[in-house]
Amino acid sequence: MDSLSVALIYAINKGYQVHPDAFAFLKSLDCDVEKIVKTIVEAKNKFRKKSPILIEDIKNVISGRDNQNDQIVTIDTENNNEGYKIIFDPTYKINAEDKKEFSNLFDSRYRKTLKILSIRSESRQIKKIKDIKDLRNKSRFNSLDSKNGRDKLNDSVFVAGLIMSKRNRKNDVELVIDDTSGSIPAICKNKELINQASTLVLDQMLMLEISFNNKNLNDFIVKDIINPDIPEHVASKSGSESYAVLISDLHVGSKYFMEKEFNDFLNWLSSNDEIVNKIKFVCIAGDLVDGIGIYPNQDKELIDINSNMQMSYAAFLLQKIPKRMHVFLIPGNHDPGRRALPQTALTGLREFQPLENFSIMGNPSVIELNKVKLLMFHGQSLDDVIATVPGLSYSKPVEAMKILLKSRHLSPIYGNRTPIAPEFEDMLVIDDVPDIFHAGHVHITEVGRYKGTLIVNSGAWQKQTKFQQTMGISPTPGISIIVNLATLQSFKKDFNC
Repeated sequence: MDSLSVALIYAINKGYQVHPDAFAFLKSLDCDVEKIVKTIVEAKNKFRKKSPILIEDIKNVISGRDNQNDQIVTIDTENNNEGYKIIFDPTYKINAEDKKEFSNLFDSRYRKTLKILSIRSESRQIKKIKDIKDLRNKSRFNSLDSKNGRDKLNDSVFVAGLIMSKRNRKNDVELVIDDTSGSIPAICKNKELINQASTLVLDQMLMLEISFNNKNLNDFIVKDIINPDIPEHVASKSGSESYAVLISDLHVGSKYFMEKEFNDFLNWLSSNDEIVNKIKFVCIAGDLVDGIGIYPNQDKELIDINSNMQMSYAAFLLQKIPKRMHVFLIPGNHDPGRRALPQTALTGLREFQPLENFSIMGNPSVIELNKVKLLMFHGQSLDDVIATVPGLSYSKPVEAMKILLKSRHLSPIYGNRTPIAPEFEDMLVIDDVPDIFHAGHVHITEVGRYKGTLIVNSGAWQKQTKFQQTMGISPTPGISIIVNLATLQSFKKDFNC
């Protein structure tokens, strides 16, 4: 057994996993990797850290340092201003235990989003739903002793919770929200609030300003709707001119995979084009392959009905990307492995292990490219958002992606098309405000902005399928999005010619 195998077995037996990037880095070293891994494990035990072994850990040992950088991989290029960080990857946070309950997930969603709302001044006035109901009951009791009839309750209160139901009525909209103490109905009566309520989705967190209805103490009237939302902000930018290419949805293995156009794209990356020379990163937002058994009669639309062969050919294509460009890859709903969100990184990809310029991560992931924070998400939940919010369509995915930013959650709706795993922590809450929000899934290329964040849906490399025809979806495939990290300006490169 070689030194690397012994080192990996040692780490696993001690309860530590090795990040795919770290594995590739260890494989490239011409030294005693077993000693390096044992030193890292001893250091992590010393500091009681159960985080996976990362490239930074290995570099610390090689350079003689003993500090541990938890959950962040940092790689610097020749230019000190250029590099990347993997800020968040759900792969090693997903709990493998069988006994899980959705109550833990929604409790985590409530607490994490309440923390986001806490930066607002109104949050200091938030009351528990139980306390509000107690106040209502006390007011009803006091009204019986009032000489002038019912006492008027003009003061409003603030409440925060998850939307359990939304009911459009003849002249208003009723929202039922739930916190850890109970649920409460609240009615939106004026036109502005009714319009605002139409963009809300079930199971998302929000804060309401409500007042008692003096005519009927059983009713609570909404005075204001406050989304967690992202704030207006100035996005971070790279200090030097460098570019990132954003693509998704290759669907290798499908009869509709645009192999010629994708090879033209790969050849362009290897050209001496002025823009290409400044490309440092390639980000692929899932659906690398078409998969097997994803939808009825899929086998009739496949060139290769073996998912391993599909993945092997995808690796064969992607290894043509120049080694000077770092590639970030997350899975989608067509890729092999776990379907429920969050998804772990694709595993068992032997073809990718020798590729040192690849970071294979889970869905969603957050990376930092030359100081620019990029949120990568395949986009499965866009199906549910588009289906439930009036006015949205597959032709304008950016508007649906804005809904996710407003709710500060990547898949707020539970129980529809998007499967969500009952993790102890809700890893789909958008904790950090991204400079770039990159998704795919809907096969429509579109770019937009929202409150300082660049929003990119990177389309696909698959022609219109029969299923898309029945859905009325007209994809815009064969296009890559290039972003200048120094300005956050983007442009399209079309390979359909």
